[in-house]
Amino acid sequence: MDLLSGKAVVITGSGQGLGRAFAHHAAAEGAAVVVNDVEAGLADEVAGEIRALGGRAVSHGGSVADAAQAAGLIGLCVTEFGTLDGLVNNAGVNYRADPWADDPARMREVVEVNVLGPLFCGTAAAEVMCERGGGVIVNVGSGSMIGQRRAAAYSASKGAVASMTASWAADLTEHGIRVNAVAPVAWTRMARADPTVVQTPEHTPERVAPLVTYLLSDLSAGVTGQILRFRGDILCVLAQTAIKDPVLERDTWTVEDIANALGGDLRETLEPPPSARWK
Repeated sequence: MDLLSGKAVVITGSGQGLGRAFAHHAAAEGAAVVVNDVEAGLADEVAGEIRALGGRAVSHGGSVADAAQAAGLIGLCVTEFGTLDGLVNNAGVNYRADPWADDPARMREVVEVNVLGPLFCGTAAAEVMCERGGGVIVNVGSGSMIGQRRAAAYSASKGAVASMTASWAADLTEHGIRVNAVAPVAWTRMARADPTVVQTPEHTPERVAPLVTYLLSDLSAGVTGQILRFRGDILCVLAQTAIKDPVLERDTWTVEDIANALGGDLRETLEPPPSARWK
């Protein structure tokens, strides 16, 4: 039996790259898919490909950064397929710039698409899922959330995705809704456009798709609030922000006390400098 038989899912930004691979894989496992992309022609094309292979799919050409269009996208799934079982918040944009030469318009676009998009789609989906008593939200994050050079806006947006994943998981568990994130490594148009990305054409989007299908399926029952790093050959769980021991306590703290603590008892808990994390 197909893993997603009888389920209906929305996948944003699925006109190409990772989203297209997620849509095809989910459909091949029996899901009815709403293919969304801001480029309507690409969404139509992918939905047509799925139908030609015997699957069920409809297209939606709209921007998830618009709250009304995001709500309409979720509504389309319910109208066309009678339910909403899963949402994959995949749509995203990226660019590189030196901090002193960044562009406010591009920063705003990244925040609107990468942060507001998942928020708008996720809240609309949560309302439907709470009414029906269950569902799955999969957010697409990035290892960039730890801070990537020349990508402050993108890194910040993916840090926000990690935070919303944890927040929604805490709120929605009691409603039978699982919320997880994936941090994929794949050779996509976004990667090809970035000269700093290591050439890895063997890491195709298709190799990442099984992880998303797993999270959408009942096989992942009980898994929520996680960020999974996946490259197609490597799978791991990413640590999330938490307090580190020891926790030092004093009645009052002077500047010198703080300096001594960070140079002494807390020294080994300090994170490595960014240069050690991103080469």
